[in-house]
Amino acid sequence: IDDHGSPTAYIPLNPHSQHHELTPNHSLDIVIQLAAAVVAVPLFRVVGIGVVPGFLVAGVEVGPTGLALIDNVTEISRLSELGVVLLLFVIGIGLKPSRLWLMRRLVFGLGTLQVLVTGLLITAVVYLLLDVGLPAAAVIGPALALSSTAFVLQILSERRALHAGYGRASLAVLLLQDLAVVPLLALVPLLTMQQLSIGMDIAIALAETIVILLAVIVGGRYLLQPILQRVAESRSKEVFTAVTVLLVLGSAVLTEHLGLSMAMGAFIAGLLIADSPFRHEVIGEIEPFRGLLLGLFFMSMGMSLEVGGFLAQPAQTLGLLAALVLVKILVLWPLTLAFGLGARTGAAVAVLLAQSGEFGLVLFAYSFQAELLDASLFQQLLLVIVLSMLVTPVLAYLAQRLASKDMQPAADQAAEPAQAPVVLAGFGRVGRRVGEILKSAGVPYVAIDQDSSLVMRERDNGHPVYYGDARRADVLRSVGVADAGLVIVTVNDFEATEDIIAVLHRAHPDLKILARGHDAVQCQALRQLGATLAISENLEASVDLAREALAHELVGTDQIDALLGQFRESYYANVDSRSAQESSNQPGP
Repeated sequence: IDDHGSPTAYIPLNPHSQHHELTPNHSLDIVIQLAAAVVAVPLFRVVGIGVVPGFLVAGVEVGPTGLALIDNVTEISRLSELGVVLLLFVIGIGLKPSRLWLMRRLVFGLGTLQVLVTGLLITAVVYLLLDVGLPAAAVIGPALALSSTAFVLQILSERRALHAGYGRASLAVLLLQDLAVVPLLALVPLLTMQQLSIGMDIAIALAETIVILLAVIVGGRYLLQPILQRVAESRSKEVFTAVTVLLVLGSAVLTEHLGLSMAMGAFIAGLLIADSPFRHEVIGEIEPFRGLLLGLFFMSMGMSLEVGGFLAQPAQTLGLLAALVLVKILVLWPLTLAFGLGARTGAAVAVLLAQSGEFGLVLFAYSFQAELLDASLFQQLLLVIVLSMLVTPVLAYLAQRLASKDMQPAADQAAEPAQAPVVLAGFGRVGRRVGEILKSAGVPYVAIDQDSSLVMRERDNGHPVYYGDARRADVLRSVGVADAGLVIVTVNDFEATEDIIAVLHRAHPDLKILARGHDAVQCQALRQLGATLAISENLEASVDLAREALAHELVGTDQIDALLGQFRESYYANVDSRSAQESSNQPGP
């Protein structure tokens, strides 16, 4: 807040930091942060603690309370807020209306009750027992009720538990918590207005949320999607990247000027394209920026931590941590039982979501900026959240042990389809025929193609195809390759096919990949790059013609199949032997 009472565009995370002008020392600060992250984050991930705690601890180490290598926390916080903006944007993209509707019972039932009951209970405890003002308590309760979406989803994905009973129920609760961020972000500035009551603040925040969602539906359908389609038709990657960044930052700046937060604007922008055929390509463009800047945000939060406060009163902080975990478990477990989950599955969900998360950090940072929280309370809350995230791997282990003994499926399990087991890279003539055959056999699939006109046309025909460059690992990851059992590459560009297979095999060595090649030599090259099977178009056309000729000459079906099968084996075997001979004749290094 400046001297005139106007909000600034950054979050002053450390109340003791002084304002610094931009100097060349910022280059050294960035080098120090990158070095700390390179050391801490991989180490934390290897031991199973997670990426987010790694960034937090790295920030503590280089910050004022650690080695004091960096003290410009305020300046770093200005840049790190962009990480929060991009995080909210990606979260918004993930909240597809169709997905929410399919899981509506668990999302809007179980998820809503968890946020309301837990938030109200923590608010009451904080207000009545800890001598905290009602406006501050009204933020603390709901913020601590939220769990770590990024951390929990990462753990479930690594353990392939997203489609297990407890994983699906946990995902439903997390989806509602992500939606709850919208009214909470709107609530923070309203609580600073002394002329409004708490009830009026909440009512206005909910009204703003409804208006935002209506604007999302209208804007996404009639404004943004046509713009993205025109940009995609230009086939300019640079322009598409520029438009994506403009969409995020423009929405963030606009909502800030309307008196809301930048993060809320980015969240709205994400919702606008959540059901768009361009969503995967947009995620691919944003993901590198998001990862880097979000890591910077968590590091800045770590730098703002005053570890001395914890060392002076460790029992108090650990007691608050234990109380938070216990309250969240005791609230969520009975709710899961009421929604038909098994006793152990429900307990697993409650234990897995018992921590607080990154949205709590964001909300407390905004609340501290708005002067709803004093410095000591802000520090105490940060410590509790960080410690709760550090114990999440232990909670996840306990949740997995509980869930493994209860095989009862989650409620509404049949309502939400599993991740499509087949991904089609390319949806031209060959890809479309493969998709139609898969659909007729009842096998779900997701297709991706770089021709925006084709994508829009085929989506109108009911095909699940999205716009995107299949050569990019971020786009493939967004489509769901990690959870697919099979990828079929049907693009009519041999170099692009090579790039796609190389990217897929490098990221997922055990993934089964079927590829289309023009001749046997190309098929052999694709197999060397990692394709499980490569089919020659020339060979198959010859085989089909030969089949018809043999049938015309009244050769028996069994004999035809045997002859053509033997021919295929001999054909590919000759190519393999020639390739092996050429490799053996190559001079050594």
